[in-house]
Amino acid sequence: MGIDIEAGGRVKSKARTSKSDNPYIRLLCKLYKFLSRRTDSKFNKVILKRLNMTRKSKPPLSLQKLAKLMAGKDGKIAVVVGPVTDDKRLYEVPKLSVCALRFTETARASILKAGGECLTFDKLAMRSPLGKGTVLLRGPVKARQ
Repeated sequence: MGIDIEAGGRVKSKARTSKSDNPYIRLLCKLYKFLSRRTDSKFNKVILKRLNMTRKSKPPLSLQKLAKLMAGKDGKIAVVVGPVTDDKRLYEVPKLSVCALRFTETARASILKAGGECLTFDKLAMRSPLGKGTVLLRGPVKARQ
């Protein structure tokens, strides 16, 4: 006895792919698809999944929240699959290494002024291909409307 399949056949679920026209995001998807296939690192699989998410699922993370979450994690790289925005309420920005899809001009300026660095995902792949020494963060998804 086999499985009773109706006239259309069974439906196989496919992984979501990015519908973005942005060539940078397309190339990042290709890069992290390769890395997730060729390495045993769960980090690369998570990055690939988040790169393929909708824009609503890639919410921004403020600099204040980033500084709070990275307190006591010296020498690690904060990884945000989404934009990093500035926060006027944060007077002293700590020295941070941050990797994100996008930075606002003021956020980038305040991170660099504090002696930190702003990385892109291709530079992160060169520096830490397995995700060692990184902290994976995300913005508040439920706060969006």
